[in-house]
Amino acid sequence: MRSTGQRETLRPVWWDETVPPHGALKLIDQTRLPAELAYVTCTTLQSVWQAIKTLQVRGAPAIGVAAAYGVIVGLNEFSPGDRTWRETVNKICDHLATSRPTAANLFWALNRMRKRADQLGDCGWPEARRALLAEAGTIRDEDAAMCRAIGATGRNLIQEGAGVLTHCNAGALATSEYGTALAVMYAAHERGLRFTAYVDETRPLLQGARLTAWELTRAGIESVLICDNMAASLMLQRKISLVITGADRIARNGDAANKIGTYGIAVLAAAHGIPFYIAAPSSTFDLSLRDGSQIPIEFRDPEEVRSVMGQRIAPPEVACYCPAFDVTPARLITGIITEKGLICPVILDSIRALLTR
Repeated sequence: MRSTGQRETLRPVWWDETVPPHGALKLIDQTRLPAELAYVTCTTLQSVWQAIKTLQVRGAPAIGVAAAYGVIVGLNEFSPGDRTWRETVNKICDHLATSRPTAANLFWALNRMRKRADQLGDCGWPEARRALLAEAGTIRDEDAAMCRAIGATGRNLIQEGAGVLTHCNAGALATSEYGTALAVMYAAHERGLRFTAYVDETRPLLQGARLTAWELTRAGIESVLICDNMAASLMLQRKISLVITGADRIARNGDAANKIGTYGIAVLAAAHGIPFYIAAPSSTFDLSLRDGSQIPIEFRDPEEVRSVMGQRIAPPEVACYCPAFDVTPARLITGIITEKGLICPVILDSIRALLTR
């Protein structure tokens, strides 16, 4: 199906200056998609923390943007004075950092806000708030630009008639706009290429079925939803030409954490000789980590496995193993698509060379 016009820009996180008295963080509530396009207004620090923790906003870049604006929400709530605002910024950042442990962009964005606060010296509270709000806006705008650049970097990887498998949601909903893995698809689609996107449902929370399928069909891209256990069969039938996923944190050797199930897809792709790509902004790299074994993995409530969309599917007493992420070794990754270019091969030297441009 061809797009019938210019695709409306989807922005899942933004600052609304019109909310009294001092503005508020606005979010698309991703827990209610695709049944309802609803919005959340965050006017307290705890509401921002809760939105990140409960996946109302999700995806590493979007979490980072939400956290940056969350600093302003916290400052508005606590109204610090000229002598206490910097201490308040640090306390707010410390609290938001406890919301989710894996996404590198969360900590990257909070560290940028701390750094900007330090640069402001002894300025008064009103001036500091204006400067920090501008910094949060810059983080949002830079992320949007990086997503567009990721699309431009990777669009030539998709050929006419290709079958592209993706996992979870790495689209506009996971970023400030446009996406990472889906940015590559959007950019190829905008060039007029015809291809088929195969969308893993992504258990246990069905981000592929609920979010990615919604995004792609909304954009007019031909999409096929599959159960997570169907990928190998499609690869054997040669319906998959390449795989593109996002990432939540990438160690300096190229090992990448992404939604649980990504590692299994990478193993299947290698077994069938299919290229496996990750699309992520440079802010997703954590160069302090030697390899993927050092990436902290978030574990979720076991009830997310026992239930589907609120419907119990397993005995309440059964034990569950519920990590939110797994780590794909760099040796299984054909290339990492970034806003600065394509990292290929995925080895330490090529990662360093690109990130230091």
